[in-house]
Amino acid sequence: MSCQHQLRRRALVATLFAALLAIAGCSKSGSEGGRVIGKVMLNGQPVAGEVVFTVGDKTAAAAIKPDGTYAVISPPLGSAKVTVKGDPNLASGGKSSATKMPDMGQGGGGGVAPPKKYASVDNGLTFDIKGGEQTFDIELKP
Repeated sequence: MSCQHQLRRRALVATLFAALLAIAGCSKSGSEGGRVIGKVMLNGQPVAGEVVFTVGDKTAAAAIKPDGTYAVISPPLGSAKVTVKGDPNLASGGKSSATKMPDMGQGGGGGVAPPKKYASVDNGLTFDIKGGEQTFDIELKP
């Protein structure tokens, strides 16, 4: 083989190897995957706001729809701390935690405000995210 032919062959092999690495990098690396779906309720009523899953320094959040359902796409895998936050612009200051929030039309409205204690990552709500589709229904206590 000529020297030029060997260089072209090595360049082709290197290009193919780089392409394979790029393809592997686009796949799930094990740090995120799947989705978590569920419903957030308080005293039998849907909650308005958002649900957030935190694993270490990674988070994934989703708005809670008027019927209380949510879907978090590609949450971080592992033991997650779960927070439920109401929209501070919609909640009535000083009123009961079961204050009805207005329906905003798309997610995040139409339910009751969650108790403020659930906005803290140390509220006691946890969920083990393993990947694939999982269901986690959350029943909040006043």
